[in-house]
Amino acid sequence: MLHIDGSQGEGGGQMLRTALGLSVATGRPFEMTRIRAGRAKPGLLRQHLASVRLLSALGNAEVSGAELGSTALRFTPRARPAGEYTVAVGSAGSALLVFQAALPALLRAEGPFRVVIEGGTHNSAAPPFEHTALTLLPALRRLGASLTVTLERHGFYPAGGGRIVIEGAPAPLGSLELMERGALQRLEGQALVSGLSTKIGKRELGVVRERLLGRFPEGANLRELLQVVEVPKPVGPGNAISVIARCEHVTEVFTTFGERGTAAETVASEAADMALAWLDTGTPVGDHTADQLLVPMAVGGGGVFRTTPLSLHTRTNMDVIARFDGVRFDVQEDAGGFGTRVTMRRVG
Repeated sequence: MLHIDGSQGEGGGQMLRTALGLSVATGRPFEMTRIRAGRAKPGLLRQHLASVRLLSALGNAEVSGAELGSTALRFTPRARPAGEYTVAVGSAGSALLVFQAALPALLRAEGPFRVVIEGGTHNSAAPPFEHTALTLLPALRRLGASLTVTLERHGFYPAGGGRIVIEGAPAPLGSLELMERGALQRLEGQALVSGLSTKIGKRELGVVRERLLGRFPEGANLRELLQVVEVPKPVGPGNAISVIARCEHVTEVFTTFGERGTAAETVASEAADMALAWLDTGTPVGDHTADQLLVPMAVGGGGVFRTTPLSLHTRTNMDVIARFDGVRFDVQEDAGGFGTRVTMRRVG
């Protein structure tokens, strides 16, 4: 039984998600104590319980401590996934974070699978669906994964009500190398509005166009790559603005969310600033993407990528991965501190 102190490093929910997924993928049981000790409200929330329920089903696991507010959990997997599974977060908690927990188990599935997750698809505390679809999935396919993630219904905070479907089958996994992003091919903007006026999205896109053309005046066709998307049959109100940077080898998505009392122009400026800041670094992998690639690489054959300086969140995730799987990390900072080379090698 592997023992993990959930208060180490960042002390957040990512430690539990990583442990759950790798436990099913590797067959190693674990016990975690002091879960989410680094958060204002420690212990398991509904989103974390949804991850526990799903991974318990995927791994036919024996579980103790799976209760709201629990700060300790024991998890013993007895199988690998195959078949159909459904889980509901029961709130606007992120369905995409539950998918992150399930991903390593699905990458080592024993047969075809279909997983339905209901919850939030767009909230500021988690990657939005667009990042999963345009950034993470292409990287997973380069690793060798055979799976799709479909958005069937949008779910904004606080109403939730979103729905994603993951389908796939076992496939041999290799290593992943993302050292160069290649030439910038185009920049796009998408304003997503749910139960709100499309004028909000148009204001946001106007700011995005102005900010991006200020840096890339050659992008005269940018107007054609800006779109307002209205959510059909909205469950609740919501707004998100995404700037999509499509490069030769990678695509990165930068999203901010509208909030009551915050001007649309302010929301859009933040998204544009994040995209421009990433473009200035010259690195192919954004900081949020780096964190999401580590676990699939550990399940596969390791690899190497360049990203921005590592956050405590990412370093904590690396520590948990190293406890479970036979991998070793080598981290080298670029001269000047603008980038970081992360190499993962299998050992043993």
